[in-house]
Amino acid sequence: MVIGFAALVAMRLSHVSSATLWSVSGAAMVLCVLLCGVLNRRGAVTIGWALQIALIASGAVVGMMYGLGVIFAGLWWASVHYGRKIDVIKAARAADAAAQA
Repeated sequence: MVIGFAALVAMRLSHVSSATLWSVSGAAMVLCVLLCGVLNRRGAVTIGWALQIALIASGAVVGMMYGLGVIFAGLWWASVHYGRKIDVIKAARAADAAAQA
């Protein structure tokens, strides 16, 4: 949703054509949604980082996106970092349960 709102703002504040804005923004929005379903696959987290970098770089068109991009990159880092920790804990608990059974 942030990408869509940024595109709306960029339509008013930049000289980039609407077709270009919506093509790039639309592709990024679709990619974000698709990545939600495939995060357990190889390379998905790397693509997510590339999207975060692109979101920060969009600050060249809409200045406020520098700050929002950094905030969302931090949230992305936290979700990846703590998600991996949770996966390790779940695997350890499953191994303990299997050993006790």
